[in-house]
Amino acid sequence: MARRRRSAGDTDIHDEPGRGGRVALAPLKMLKPYILRSPWILVGALIALVVSAGAMLAVPMAVRRMIDFGFGAQDGQLIDQYFAMLIAIGCVLALASSSRFYLINWLGERVVSDVRADVFQHLTKLGPVFFETAHSGEMMSRLTADTTQIKAAAGTALSQFLRNTIMLIGALVMMIVTSPSLSTLVLLAIPAIVLPMVGFGRVVRKLSRRAQDHLAQASAYAQENLTAVRTMQAFSHQDAVAQRYQAAVERTFDAARDRMKARAGLTALAILLVTTSIVGVLWFGASSVISGDMTGGRLGQFVLYALFAAGALAELSEVWGEVSQAAGSAERLAELLKVEPAIQSPPSPKALPVPAIGELEFDNVHFTYATGSDTPAIDGLSFKIKPGETVAVVGPSGAGKTTLFNLILRFYDPTEGTIRLDGVDIKEADLEQVRSRLALVPQDVALFADTVLENIRYGSPEASVKDVEAAARTAQASEFISSLPKDFDTQLGERGVTLSGGQRQRLSIARAVLRDAPILLLDEATSALDAENEALVQQALDGVMKNRTTLVIAHRLATVLGADRILVLEEGRIVQAGTHAELLEHGGLYRRLAELQFGREAAE
Repeated sequence: MARRRRSAGDTDIHDEPGRGGRVALAPLKMLKPYILRSPWILVGALIALVVSAGAMLAVPMAVRRMIDFGFGAQDGQLIDQYFAMLIAIGCVLALASSSRFYLINWLGERVVSDVRADVFQHLTKLGPVFFETAHSGEMMSRLTADTTQIKAAAGTALSQFLRNTIMLIGALVMMIVTSPSLSTLVLLAIPAIVLPMVGFGRVVRKLSRRAQDHLAQASAYAQENLTAVRTMQAFSHQDAVAQRYQAAVERTFDAARDRMKARAGLTALAILLVTTSIVGVLWFGASSVISGDMTGGRLGQFVLYALFAAGALAELSEVWGEVSQAAGSAERLAELLKVEPAIQSPPSPKALPVPAIGELEFDNVHFTYATGSDTPAIDGLSFKIKPGETVAVVGPSGAGKTTLFNLILRFYDPTEGTIRLDGVDIKEADLEQVRSRLALVPQDVALFADTVLENIRYGSPEASVKDVEAAARTAQASEFISSLPKDFDTQLGERGVTLSGGQRQRLSIARAVLRDAPILLLDEATSALDAENEALVQQALDGVMKNRTTLVIAHRLATVLGADRILVLEEGRIVQAGTHAELLEHGGLYRRLAELQFGREAAE
């Protein structure tokens, strides 16, 4: 069996959250380096946070002095001073709160942008092994829905958490200063309020994770079917698809409803406990005022601080629910970022020779896909392609032709044996350097919803417009490009659906020309084209293949008649090798394939 490193299907990314007794908010630690990337914004937000909280905590003291002393002044001068003080405090509070709002939200948006960029960059490095088990639609859900969810944790929720924590601690301290006896009653009630919040927070986090998983599944199903909309409509499958998507959306709704019930219960419990505690404290305080142990102003001050503490505690319960919900999303993103690419460059890669030689060699290569089958896709393959040589690979379906290209491009590594590029084992060379010496023209062309220019430039992002135009001429694509509404600036539809098969293929060839790699890989580049387009594409290929080492996979033998050598594969092994004429003369599998395609007389 092929050695296979751990990937999405093999790792924990679909496992249940919270295993091993992990702390509920531990996944949010992944946000720390992103938050610390903007230290001055963070410092400014914290200063604004402390100032706004301090301004709020100063209000009860002004109220107490106004009640105890202001009403006793006959000229009302103190009343004016205390109200002026309250207005000044309000101005400070307004300025600090607006600054806090802007800075915290700026920080949240910055964190989400950076996380999205890093997650996408990481996804681009994960090869086919990962995407065999991880659906691209689910990955898009993590890029969008999950990152949006953590924005609350990195921005608003973090601000509210810190502000209300400061308010709670400050209010508790001032309550103790104001009346130790009343404060003792309040402190006894706090554990009864906090402990249920912690328990409910864990439940909310688990339910949030489940809701996000269901949303990802629904998004993946929708993306898959919308991408294949022509096939869906051709088979009149719209209603069935819509019903299945509706069922997926309902599962998402049910999971979100369970999460909302838990959060609503958490809020109700917190408010009930807080209200009960306040009423008890007020009852005791009123008795103290009547007995003369406390002034009315001091009780008023204490009540305001108690209200501040109660409000902070109630908001913390809300914030805890939001943060717990964000923790589920952060956990999914952290799991994704921990997935290591199955194929990586070695720590100390060997340098490939410069300039490039264009030589490719397979030395007793074996490979088996990790699908549970013991049947090898490549079984002891050995051959060497000299610089500038054109070698064709033919054989029945399942013979291992496409696997050959997958191994050359290092989408997979051989189970046994060695593949050498310019004399260097590709597993010992830098991965990007290996692929930079290869240009692929696939059977299924991947075009993007962008301009013709940018689609060709995909082969070399730094290429100039003149280089792109030259590549298009070499690929016999200039004529049809000039007939488009805006020439090279014409926007193509998704996957290039507005172009014919031959036009898409010629853009793919132009992309390979622009890459200017010494080794050209042609994967059945003309198999899906009609005779006219095949002739145009073949003419383009003939120009590209000059002075390049070329490896061609083909079902149509007519496209490989001029190859320097033809390798005939069957069940992952080379069963014949030679020129077209030599193989026809020797008979065997190649002759049978030729007779099927050309007829017996033509093959002879």
